[in-house]
Amino acid sequence: MTERRLQHVMGMPVVVDVRDDGAWPDAVDTVFAWLRFVDTTFSTHRPDSEVCRLDRGELALADAHPLVREVLAHCERLRGKTGGYFDARAAGRLDPSGLVKGWAVDRAATLLSEAGARRFCVNAGGDVVVRGGPWRVGVQHPRQRDRVAAVVELTDAAVATSGAYERGEHIVDPFRGRPPAGTLAVTVLGRDLATADAYATAAYAMGERGPAWTARLRGCGAMTILAGDRVLCTDRFLRHRVPMLSPP
Repeated sequence: MTERRLQHVMGMPVVVDVRDDGAWPDAVDTVFAWLRFVDTTFSTHRPDSEVCRLDRGELALADAHPLVREVLAHCERLRGKTGGYFDARAAGRLDPSGLVKGWAVDRAATLLSEAGARRFCVNAGGDVVVRGGPWRVGVQHPRQRDRVAAVVELTDAAVATSGAYERGEHIVDPFRGRPPAGTLAVTVLGRDLATADAYATAAYAMGERGPAWTARLRGCGAMTILAGDRVLCTDRFLRHRVPMLSPP
């Protein structure tokens, strides 16, 4: 039994693609219900979300949902690990989106696994978690919508890309208060999407200093596309990269 389902949730298309015969079918419904809950709770666009209420001072952190407290505590840990470049308040308001999407999709993958699915892919706006496999995942080219910049082959892994081509210049260098210059996109491979997404966001915020930082990451691979289409890849990323017929 296989199923591929697409829904628009959390402001993006989410595709759940399951390709095995486990006892999982109802779990796809559970996954989308979970993502809708996350959207309601963490949205930075819904005035009644807990994140917006926290940002306005209408809700005390101690009174917030336990998962909100968990995510914001995780954001603080990541802020330390990234030297301050991953910051939920980088743009001057509370916005944990750089972690929430990956964190929510990781939980969605856990729900599918717990229901018996063994080979599946969850694609949330281009950020992907795969189990089983191998799976081939294309990384969107930052300037040409009809092309991929790279293809990677993964099993039990996650891939996240940060850049300005989907949502505009929404990522801010927290030390300068403006979008970084010189970098078009950063892609990070890792075991979990929450960490990969946060690290990609931080590396992008670093601008041209990002590649040196990603080269030191343990357990993650990275590809950075700089202005002028210069591509820098770590060794771990190259181990997963699939040769293409033509360069990006």
